[in-house]
Amino acid sequence: MSNLRKWLPALFLGIVLVLAACGGGDDSENAEGGNGDGGSDNGESTEEKGSISIGMNNWAENVAVSNMWKIVLEEKGYDVELKQVEKGFLYEALSSGDLDIGMEIWLPNTDKAFYDKYEEDIDWRETWYEGTELGLVVPTYMEDINTIEDLKTTDALDEKQIVGIDAGASLMSLTEDAINEYDLDYSLAASSGPTMTTELKGAIEDEEPIVVTLWKPHWVFAEMDLKFLEDTKGVYGESENISYAARKGLEEDNPTVVKWFDNFKMDDQQLGSLMAALNEADTPEEGAQNWIDEHQDVIDEWTAE
Repeated sequence: MSNLRKWLPALFLGIVLVLAACGGGDDSENAEGGNGDGGSDNGESTEEKGSISIGMNNWAENVAVSNMWKIVLEEKGYDVELKQVEKGFLYEALSSGDLDIGMEIWLPNTDKAFYDKYEEDIDWRETWYEGTELGLVVPTYMEDINTIEDLKTTDALDEKQIVGIDAGASLMSLTEDAINEYDLDYSLAASSGPTMTTELKGAIEDEEPIVVTLWKPHWVFAEMDLKFLEDTKGVYGESENISYAARKGLEEDNPTVVKWFDNFKMDDQQLGSLMAALNEADTPEEGAQNWIDEHQDVIDEWTAE
């Protein structure tokens, strides 16, 4: 009997440990969703799909499509970062791998210098918009100014200045070429896309003369009466297309995203309505979301598996 009392505590402890081990197995299965596969109850993986960085320069259509794609990709489970960049840095970052995607590639003329420099270092992808135009633009009420040559003889502008955009943009270097080619006694003021449109809008409200660098597609053509000045010397080149580019290796790292972007195409109506949605909203994100909500069928076509 004394021996039995001696071993009872050890026997009791052993029983407790066995029961705890059995109970722990049940808890582990429950923690894994009760289905033994490590996933959620609906069978969908909750693992994040990775991150995508998009370089966004301050052109209206670029801001529009970049914000749209950010929302689309985030809804698909990706972590997306929009990085504000100028054109020169966009290409440098794509070539070095610091950016995954750039949406604003104008070829064959506007971005030719960048293409020649980084031809072997960047993955040049599909066209998503066809039929661009760029050059010098004035309000239509400036009836006596219809060609770039007319700027040489007009007295309409007290200040001989062309309102430009980002200093590193190809459109700015082309405008410098135009000033030299047409022998214009004008200065070119660098600013930004939004600043340029603000000055343009203010001038039109007061019906004052103004000359700006502009491009199409752009939402201002839907809201303001404007005209391109005829470029008789062809400095700004012919109509172009907008494509996207990716860093080398992105297609191997994330073929699904590259496939979606290759499927991406917009016509004048789609792109115009997207830019208008952003312009009417309080934030670019809100405008892009509003457009997505009304065009989910288009999004589904681009992102079809």
